[in-house]
Amino acid sequence: MARFTVAAAALLLLSVAFARPAGAQESEAGLPPVVVGSKFDVENRLLGEILAQLIEAHTPIPVERRLGLGGTAVVFSAIQSGEVDIYPEYTGTGWAVQLGLSEPVREPLRAYLRVAREFRQRWNLAWLQPFGFENSYELAMRGPAAERMGIRSISDLVEHQDEIRAGLSHEFLNREDGYPGLVAAYGLDLPNLNGLEHGLAYEAIISDRVDVIDTWTTDGKLLEYDIRVLEDNLGFFPPYDAAPVIRAETLERHPELEALLGVLAFRIDDRRMQALNYRVEEEGGEYGEVAREFLASEGLLDPAVGGRTDGGNVAADGFLGFLWSRQSDTLGYLLEHLSLTAIAVSLAILLSVPLGILLTRSEPVAAPVIGAIGVIQTIPSLALLAFMIPLPFLGLGARSAITALFLYALLPIVRNTYTGIREVDAELLDAGRGMGLSPGQILFRVELPLAMRTIMAGVRTSTVISIGVATLAAFIGAGGLGDPIVTGLQLNDTYLILSGALPAALLAIVVDFLLGRVEHRLIPRGLA
Repeated sequence: MARFTVAAAALLLLSVAFARPAGAQESEAGLPPVVVGSKFDVENRLLGEILAQLIEAHTPIPVERRLGLGGTAVVFSAIQSGEVDIYPEYTGTGWAVQLGLSEPVREPLRAYLRVAREFRQRWNLAWLQPFGFENSYELAMRGPAAERMGIRSISDLVEHQDEIRAGLSHEFLNREDGYPGLVAAYGLDLPNLNGLEHGLAYEAIISDRVDVIDTWTTDGKLLEYDIRVLEDNLGFFPPYDAAPVIRAETLERHPELEALLGVLAFRIDDRRMQALNYRVEEEGGEYGEVAREFLASEGLLDPAVGGRTDGGNVAADGFLGFLWSRQSDTLGYLLEHLSLTAIAVSLAILLSVPLGILLTRSEPVAAPVIGAIGVIQTIPSLALLAFMIPLPFLGLGARSAITALFLYALLPIVRNTYTGIREVDAELLDAGRGMGLSPGQILFRVELPLAMRTIMAGVRTSTVISIGVATLAAFIGAGGLGDPIVTGLQLNDTYLILSGALPAALLAIVVDFLLGRVEHRLIPRGLA
């Protein structure tokens, strides 16, 4: 047991050394960074990069990027808690989701003014001037299918809803301005409905797997495929004018940001935004590159100035060439992923093994405690990560990810420790007592050695699960191998997805093998 605990502690200390810092450092001038966030979709992430580069180019304020976070709930929670200072949002989302307003609104100015006033009063958040485009939710169909069925509007879907296969994004399925609202407004009841990651929706519709998807009016993929956007003939969707949302406290610290970011006001119309999205989604432009090109074309950035790139398609000679071109990025993601998992599992071992032992001595509470820990496993992993953001000392980044992974790792280790010790032959324990062994000696010389194989099975299970769940840490800015996976899903880039998924799978195999060797060393030779 001593060797087991020392090994876990050593693993914890080693992984802490590799863990990336929880937050950005202050600049040399002592200015705290402005944190620019975004949701995980291509457009929002691109707008976030434009905001970040504009601030970097015209002020001495250091910028920290938290781009490609989870959906609306994650980013909004982050800006409320101060983990993010500014991010792009849409008036329709503010109206229906954050404010929960159910009254219909079609006038863009009315929606903007109401949302801006309510955000300032409720959360001390300021809406800056809009970018100039509206990106409304829409439903879309394959062109040939829509033509065959004579469907041009959402109302037309009702007549054919029994034969239509729908694939809607998970966020759209749960938003008041999404499918639930459409059901109430149009009387839709689609029996063949499945939830899809939005990045896979176009692949599904062009391969004839689904007939209807949700999309946005400025989605670049609409320029590429034969897809018909259905008319919102009842005017259900509110205006979705995009604008930066910033913490009022941040504006008080840096009042110059309002005028600076105001130069973007009404510079991007619908077609321009769609073209920028297309540049990333279909032409392989990196976020940083496309943002820099846009700012330079508007005279807001010196075109000779370099800038950070933040993921995107990369031309390469096959997958191996692609992976080689990203070897430094992949290694960085791998170390982040390993540190997240190692810290979480090490902490889980240090708590779970003693707890499992204690439960064998307290039978009446064993079942309730193990059951309570098991409840954590029923919480969807992304939801658990989102719950961590508003909590003190956690927020976005590695600490929240480690906490969530730690909670997920508890059950297999606690249960296996408890089960392994409970299954030790009672006659052996009686023999030990007859030999005059103390309870501590029985534990360390009899119970733990005999239970070690079962305990290590729990550790190995927790570790492999944690490596898989850690890919979702990218949604809260914790990095790891989930970063290229999420970006690849956004861009429908198979190579980018594989550059994260294959190292994650390989990491799970290697770590499980190494833990198997540790298990072999921990088990006494006569029992191995």
